[in-house]
Amino acid sequence: QVQLVESGGGLVQPGGSLRLSCKTSAFVLNNYAIGWFRQAPGKEREGVSCLSTRDDYTKYSPSVKDRFTISRDNAKNTVYLQMNSLKPEDTAIYYCASRFTGSQRMCSIGPEDYERWGQGTQVTVSS
Repeated sequence: QVQLVESGGGLVQPGGSLRLSCKTSAFVLNNYAIGWFRQAPGKEREGVSCLSTRDDYTKYSPSVKDRFTISRDNAKNTVYLQMNSLKPEDTAIYYCASRFTGSQRMCSIGPEDYERWGQGTQVTVSS
């Protein structure tokens, strides 16, 4: 059973940083893709970043590239999203999601490509 639990959200001032965590089952960190997504009020869910556990290939949306970094710690069964230089427009509920990929490299930031989702964590960027 795939379980995904996000944490680390909160209130931060513009220009600040947060690190989100996605705690998952140990087997998910092999042959799965993990994605981070966000949804702001009144907007569609959008992809932020993804990681292929097959080879650590990563991808970012243009709006967060060079500010956010996705990484994993296998010993802690956790995938992180380090968010720096935060802007008010980054305010949203952030979700992590997983999809079984087997031996294929797959790293998509399209929400429709993922099978399991966490419950989300709120990030608010405001002065």
